[in-house]
Amino acid sequence: MAANGVARLTAKNSALFLCDMQEKFRKTISYYPQILAMSSRMLKASQILDIPVVVTEQYPKGLGPTVSELDVSKCPVFPKMKFSMMIPEVEEHMKQFPGQSP
Repeated sequence: MAANGVARLTAKNSALFLCDMQEKFRKTISYYPQILAMSSRMLKASQILDIPVVVTEQYPKGLGPTVSELDVSKCPVFPKMKFSMMIPEVEEHMKQFPGQSP
């Protein structure tokens, strides 16, 4: 049965990745308010459960920082110029969390 190979999701083996939640995308991404609301709930839950949070910002010079509705002041924020979140800096950061490393 396929479900036998699925690992259990726990706080010890999880991480939250918030990708490019920037103001400039507010008008161009469908359902942005709903995505923002869910991201906020996930961020709060991650903080309560002590789950690592990684935030990336696509070209923050031009697109600005993460939206103010998401308080990422206590999270590592990585600027990037690639489409992927898995930039070398994020990979290096995740090494400190053995259960979460990619």
